[in-house]
Amino acid sequence: MNHKRSLFTLLLTLMVCATLYAQPSATNPAKKMTFLIHVTCGPENPTKAALAFLVAKTALDEGHTVSLFLAGDAAPLLKDAELDKVVGVGTGKLREHYEAIVKAGGRFYVSGMSAKARGMTEADIAGKPAELAMPTKLVNLATASDRMFTY
Repeated sequence: MNHKRSLFTLLLTLMVCATLYAQPSATNPAKKMTFLIHVTCGPENPTKAALAFLVAKTALDEGHTVSLFLAGDAAPLLKDAELDKVVGVGTGKLREHYEAIVKAGGRFYVSGMSAKARGMTEADIAGKPAELAMPTKLVNLATASDRMFTY
């Protein structure tokens, strides 16, 4: 009987230690992560597009590393006209989220094929922390990220 009680006590102790270790605290802060936000919704869906940027901004505010990959209809979102025009219902202004992302060190990648198909050029992203990228970049970002969100 003592053997069973000792084993139970040991298991209980291990469970308590594991639970305490997993909780964020001053001595064990929450793990900082790398997020990839893959955005395919563009100006035609302003709420979802702004939500993607809001989530990226929020993750950066929490101290995480964030990259956004804009593809398909989302490619034009980095054009100044779209940044100024897109406002989501309950998800805010795209321009405000974009500026917060830039200030916090977020990085943008725009699908080169999507951009070209929509008449975008390097001039549309000049001066922004952004670059045109191919699908291999998306795959590389995804494999290097802890979590990926798609909007």
